Amino acid sequence: MSAPFTGGCACGGIRYQVTAEPIVMFNCHCRDCQRATGTSFSAVVYVPAKAFKITKGSARYYQTSSESGGHNKRGFCPDCGSRLFGGISDQGHGINAASLDDPTLFKPQMHIWTADAQPWDHMD
Repeated sequence: MSAPFTGGCACGGIRYQVTAEPIVMFNCHCRDCQRATGTSFSAVVYVPAKAFKITKGSARYYQTSSESGGHNKRGFCPDCGSRLFGGISDQGHGINAASLDDPTLFKPQMHIWTADAQPWDHMD
């Protein structure tokens, strides 16, 4: 995936831009991501924090304790509810791949937390 790339929420109230190549792209099968997405995994584009910028609007954030013992901070649009970001830290931001303007750019390099994957989730 070449930089820069952009994305946003369903209603257009939040827009973002990333000015660097992703660190990694993956599908996360942990229970936290299952609960957050309402399905079997979260498709994540993890980017350097310094390369990520919200260019329109203001996201709302919610932090949970993860089953692994850490914390997970997620960002979403306060108007339409689109979940945009997760795993936010000083090092990087995990972007929901479906929020990309061109989601076909998402090329997962790995699956993580596969021990938590649901039996009906068939990974390729």
